Amino acid sequence: MVALRIAAALALLCLAGPACAQKPEDTEQAGPAPPVVTPAAQPGGPPSDAVVLFGGKELGEWVSVKDKGPAGWAVEDGAMVVKLAAGNIETRRTFGSYQLHLEWREPATITGSGQLRGNSGVFLASTGPGDAGYELQILDPKDNPTYVNGQAASIYKQAPPLVNAGRPPGQWQVYDVVWTAPTFTPDGALKTPAKVTVLHNGVLVQNDFVLAGPTRFIGKPVYAAHGPSPIKLQAHAGGGPVSFRNIWVRPLD
Repeated sequence: MVALRIAAALALLCLAGPACAQKPEDTEQAGPAPPVVTPAAQPGGPPSDAVVLFGGKELGEWVSVKDKGPAGWAVEDGAMVVKLAAGNIETRRTFGSYQLHLEWREPATITGSGQLRGNSGVFLASTGPGDAGYELQILDPKDNPTYVNGQAASIYKQAPPLVNAGRPPGQWQVYDVVWTAPTFTPDGALKTPAKVTVLHNGVLVQNDFVLAGPTRFIGKPVYAAHGPSPIKLQAHAGGGPVSFRNIWVRPLD
């Protein structure tokens, strides 16, 4: 009886409109087929279409922000380690929108407090020298009180993380980032703002957050037109020897 009622209802729908003229295949897409990407054999490894920015041996994909010469950071035990005297480093290549994987570690013997406890940062797009760009904060996240939009996994001075998913100093932390670059009209006006989604150690901490502009230490952020730009890592005076490893990016433009 139930089947008969369903059939009767479908018959009435056909009489009431054009639904019966449609076929299941009318909403099926024949192509083009998505490109094939081979995932990494190990969790966190680069898939087949990724650009490996640091694989544990050398810094050829990175340059000094100051003079565009060789990056002056150290490579120790498969990780690159911040050298304050060398300053910030950035990628040789420029990127628009992308997926980024990056692993970082605070020293196990870290000292200091607040913003002086292992401070560094990932500038998701570098818009100029120094600290110009859009910063995802790196900082000791465990038992380290500071302003919430300056703690680890915050979009610095704009958005605190949804949760604190950090591990203790001395342990490796993971950022997985989806960055949507801002776009601008030909006359330089903002067309679409930047957006970012971040997972910290596999936990969602920034959910499609819309940025108000590049990072500013003092004052409100303001957009200025720019195109594809490098990804930058920060050498902060309060950072100490923060380490990085297993960095790769998948351009999404």
